[in-house]
Amino acid sequence: QVQLVESGGGSVQAGGSLRLSCAASGYTVSDNCMGWFRQAPGKGREMVARIYTSGHAYYDNSVKGRFTISRDKAKNTVDLQMSSLKPEDTGMYYCASSGRDYECISGSWNNWGQGTQVTVSS
Repeated sequence: QVQLVESGGGSVQAGGSLRLSCAASGYTVSDNCMGWFRQAPGKGREMVARIYTSGHAYYDNSVKGRFTISRDKAKNTVDLQMSSLKPEDTGMYYCASSGRDYECISGSWNNWGQGTQVTVSS
């Protein structure tokens, strides 16, 4: 059974940084495409970043240059380093797993974590 558990959320001031981590069990993150999503209050869930099996990453334009997604094979985690945070980055952040690269590109996400809250104040 696949389980994803996010951690690292919190409250920071604008311009600050946070590092989110997604620990996977029953699943090898390095063998599959993984992603981070967020949902702001009153809005739909949007993809922030995804990392392919090759290690290459894709970022939403709103976070490009500020966020970095990475994998730690030893820990079996997918991390999201967030810098230069803005109030509009506030939301619940979710980790999700997919399968092969074409599956996550097509929006096929199989498992979700419970989320971790990020709040950025101005």
